Amino acid sequence: MKGAILVLSGPSGAGKSTIIHKAGEAIGDYYFSISTTTRAPREGEVDGVDYYFVSKEAFEEGIKAGDFLEYATVHGNYYGTSMLPVQKALDEEKLVIFDIDIQGHRLVRAKLGDVVTSIFITPPTLSELEKRLYGRSTENNEVILKRLKSATNEIKAIAEYDFLIVNDDIQRAAQEFILVANSARLKHCKEDLNGFISQWLEG
Repeated sequence: MKGAILVLSGPSGAGKSTIIHKAGEAIGDYYFSISTTTRAPREGEVDGVDYYFVSKEAFEEGIKAGDFLEYATVHGNYYGTSMLPVQKALDEEKLVIFDIDIQGHRLVRAKLGDVVTSIFITPPTLSELEKRLYGRSTENNEVILKRLKSATNEIKAIAEYDFLIVNDDIQRAAQEFILVANSARLKHCKEDLNGFISQWLEG
């Protein structure tokens, strides 16, 4: 087993968090990538669990050092994905899981290339997604309508992903996720493969 990168995308309400939770120990040691931000923690948020909370100066130093896979400014605060905890997790042979949107997936693919495995997770239909979002009763109508509109755009990008999991049965979806997550560890970058070829020829 070695470190690997697994990117998950899909609309809010697809069940990504539930699937990861159900997969549990079956996918081995993993690190769930969380964002770094300069905004203040909200009530109940924990540093290193919800976000990595840092100063503006520290974030900008990280930008100069090239530590961020991606970053953006939102309402005057920086948000980004630091490669430092990601690299640490990979060195520890953990599976690194990203839950990011389609733009984030494209960026991770462009920067990290052939070591990335990706899954698009979705309910079977738009109407089922709508039912789930309203069933959660955690967001107002305006937010739900925005999420549904976003989902209609996201679904058009599924061909960019390695795998599609249709979450109409949570147990089956979790089993499919386990298969993909464990196979992600078997992928090799071109550099590793070239090294193997050299060893094979010399052995």
